[in-house]
Amino acid sequence: MPKDFSRTRRVGEQLQRELAVLVRDEIDDPRIGMVSISGVEISRDLSHAKVFFSTMATPGKEQDTDISLQVLTGAAGFLRRLLGRSLAMRRVPQLHFRRDNTLEQGAYLSALIDSAVRADKHTDDDAGSDN
Repeated sequence: MPKDFSRTRRVGEQLQRELAVLVRDEIDDPRIGMVSISGVEISRDLSHAKVFFSTMATPGKEQDTDISLQVLTGAAGFLRRLLGRSLAMRRVPQLHFRRDNTLEQGAYLSALIDSAVRADKHTDDDAGSDN
């Protein structure tokens, strides 16, 4: 397992904070919707950054997330230029936007657990009535 370099972690956290503000304040495209920057992974040489985002889309509307991805990917150069102005870095990493599906996965797992608990409770009720 690769060692977690504190510099890459610090740069990633700073990029996350800056990008959250820039996306909120500087991108005027109404198609983007409510976007939250949930994490940034930086390569060791600080040349590439995977930016994970989630949207406040209605359940089952993957299209909203796809449109937000297109808008963010199209604005990557603009955001990179703004980051260059605000950060004290020699080189600003290239931005690669990715959807963060952890919220949906968490909701799915929570629903599975709830259904298993209900099924277990139903089984216990049936076994108790047989005695």
